[in-house]
Amino acid sequence: MSIEVANESGVAVDEEQLVRIARHVLDRLGVSPLAELSLLLVDVEQMEKLHVRWMGEDGPTDVLAFPMDELDLRGSRGVGHGSGHGAPAEDDEDSRPAVLGDVVLCPEVAERQGRDAGHGTEAELHLLCTHGVLHLLGYDHGEPEEHAEMFGLQAELLSSWRSAQA
Repeated sequence: MSIEVANESGVAVDEEQLVRIARHVLDRLGVSPLAELSLLLVDVEQMEKLHVRWMGEDGPTDVLAFPMDELDLRGSRGVGHGSGHGAPAEDDEDSRPAVLGDVVLCPEVAERQGRDAGHGTEAELHLLCTHGVLHLLGYDHGEPEEHAEMFGLQAELLSSWRSAQA
């Protein structure tokens, strides 16, 4: 599994930990080891530009997710609800990497939110990374039942991550 990190935020971040939590989430959800993921860390100004451009909302946000290829999650725990993965891919298609997408994080917003939530920036970045990866896999929280499903899974994944680190 290829997970690339580009830190353009100007803030020192434990990039290896972000890669590890992203890998933990993808492994726990049975995503193909051929999947590729990009984590991009940006400053407040860049995040605000992306938020306005892609979501039509003013101000910076904490995390944005930009899905790329649809993944065939055969053999997973049923993740990817509503994502229309369709028929199994041909064998030659199984051997090529699938680009999951990009998760964009803003460490400065994460620092503020982590402080407000009573935990550190690193814990907030882990939460936001997990949240972004779930969005790439087709999860959303626009409706109450979707919210309950996504945030329940997010809590489960973060709990198993913390247990694995202990």
